[in-house]
Amino acid sequence: MDGISKAELDRLEAREMAKSAAPLRPRDAATLILLDRKGDDVLVLMGRRHMKHAFMPGKFVFPGGRTDPADSRIAVADELHPEEAAKLRAGTGRVSVARARAIALSAIRETYEEAGLLIGQRAAFSTTKADWQGFAEHGVAPALASLRFIARAVTPPGRVRRFDTRFLSAWRSDVAVELPDGGPTNELEELVWLPLDDAMRADIPAITQSVLGDLRLRLSADPELKPGGEVPFYRMFNQRFRRDIL
Repeated sequence: MDGISKAELDRLEAREMAKSAAPLRPRDAATLILLDRKGDDVLVLMGRRHMKHAFMPGKFVFPGGRTDPADSRIAVADELHPEEAAKLRAGTGRVSVARARAIALSAIRETYEEAGLLIGQRAAFSTTKADWQGFAEHGVAPALASLRFIARAVTPPGRVRRFDTRFLSAWRSDVAVELPDGGPTNELEELVWLPLDDAMRADIPAITQSVLGDLRLRLSADPELKPGGEVPFYRMFNQRFRRDIL
């Protein structure tokens, strides 16, 4: 998508265009690319969004959603790796330590809510926050140290929703509990583990295609996804979509 014009991108994403020309400010969001290995393949977890959704209906996406600032106050088994925390705070706009922490934790919370996967460590955990009661019920303390920051993308102007999304990743081995019936929100259907190449050929948003391409290149050079890797940052600038590196 690097270098594509706004008009070309608008045509590609016509279904996401807003009916009103009123500008929308991007809101923080996070999504989690959960990875697994099967032989020589790297698998990614994806789910199809319901057709009733106004934003990207019917598309295959990663679990994710809007960031709740209150997530920054959730106790964890371990914190973000310092290099990953620094990357999350880099780029345009002021990103505080608390805001970066909330972004990372929202990716974990959304993965539980949408896919029924609790990332963390088996340990006593309690909270008054309703959105995190599943972790308390199953004895899982959320954990951040294994998360890797993969990409950042700001939804272009003119869409029905606009997000400043951070794409994070973790491995299936970081999941402490897998609920057999999925998550409580039922926002995603047809949850599937797809080989990376198959995922890139699925019905996915254009930005997801770019992020998966970036991830494939990073994995080829760094199969373990060590902390502090380069993070592509996609955004609209002077009427063209550009790719910078954080």
